[in-house]
Amino acid sequence: MTVRPPVPPFDRAAALTKVQAAEDAWNTRDPERVAGAYTVDSVWRNRDTFVTGRAAIVEFLRDKWSRERDYALRKNLWAFDGDRIAVRFQYECRDNAGQWWRSYGNELWEFDKNGLMRRREAGINDVRIEESERRITGPRPESEHGAEFPIR
Repeated sequence: MTVRPPVPPFDRAAALTKVQAAEDAWNTRDPERVAGAYTVDSVWRNRDTFVTGRAAIVEFLRDKWSRERDYALRKNLWAFDGDRIAVRFQYECRDNAGQWWRSYGNELWEFDKNGLMRRREAGINDVRIEESERRITGPRPESEHGAEFPIR
């Protein structure tokens, strides 16, 4: 069985580690790497899309990143308890026509005893931005891990 430390129950340090690991993985834009953090039967709600299983997660992410160019993400811990973590996030990307977007969201995560995510629910809103308004241009430097970012 795959174990993905840290494992529940989470304390603050473990929750922060889990959030940063997720941010780092998503910023690779590697669907297989990202999907490896989820159970084989993980259940997602991403906006209005429902996904079940690691293979479907990989397919979902391949499609997502074919449309969301130059994707760069920041996640921050919101709350944690036992086997659950709540996260707020922002990411920026450009669409295939070149329009830049900032997406704001909240995620609810639930983990199994081995530290794999078995449930993810994400609500996301998109705001059109100009390239000059970008704040997120790549992976977060280690010196900024855990730092809060502005809402606007």
